[in-house]
Amino acid sequence: MEQKSEFTHIVDVHTHLSDDLLIKDVGEIIQRAVQQNVYSALVVAESKLDFQPILDLHHIYPEFVLPCLGIHPIQKSGKKDEKGIEIKRSVCPSDYDGVEEWIEKHVDLVGAVGEIGLDFTPRFCPLKEDKENQILIFSKQVQLAERLHLPINVHSRSASKQTIQLLKEIGAHNVLLHAFDGRASTALQGVAYGFYFSIPASVCRDEQLQKLLKVVPLDHLMIETDSPAIAPVKGI
Repeated sequence: MEQKSEFTHIVDVHTHLSDDLLIKDVGEIIQRAVQQNVYSALVVAESKLDFQPILDLHHIYPEFVLPCLGIHPIQKSGKKDEKGIEIKRSVCPSDYDGVEEWIEKHVDLVGAVGEIGLDFTPRFCPLKEDKENQILIFSKQVQLAERLHLPINVHSRSASKQTIQLLKEIGAHNVLLHAFDGRASTALQGVAYGFYFSIPASVCRDEQLQKLLKVVPLDHLMIETDSPAIAPVKGI
């Protein structure tokens, strides 16, 4: 007998269903999710190249796919290293060209602006200029979301305090911080400002996330898969 979820309605608040690793099987993936009472998923973008595929996915599965359009703080460089692995770089102003027009044009379909944020991981963001560019583009997208009355789906890595402080300074509303890697005490500052946090399946192996889960109030917690990026077992 098929085991049913004890939850009646589940929303996965952060996915990458348009990713190359998932798209060829996306129909089957969505079907399995629905069988487990997942009735909707926010599908986030990382670059402008993701916008149209996500909108196309929404038109095929309008009841399930909720598009989130935005520019991630880390972008693909178009180059590969000696092992054939894609080299990534910090976002630059030209990456943002046309983004606001895209989102404004499709605002009736967009569920949130995302995934946006700050990522000060040293190998991706080695220079002061890199941080300044990230802050600039993140700020513009938060302000855009506020103007359009849209929520934001936020990425924060090695920049938890800076991210929450910037959101507070801008006066952001309807903030979701996904897979937050900061301290629980920093997360509580976000809770005080009304922000929400989503927990991925890696919580079963991530002590930092477990600490956060223990202190953040239940009514400020959501669930995500970040599929296909974060699995319960490392490396899968």
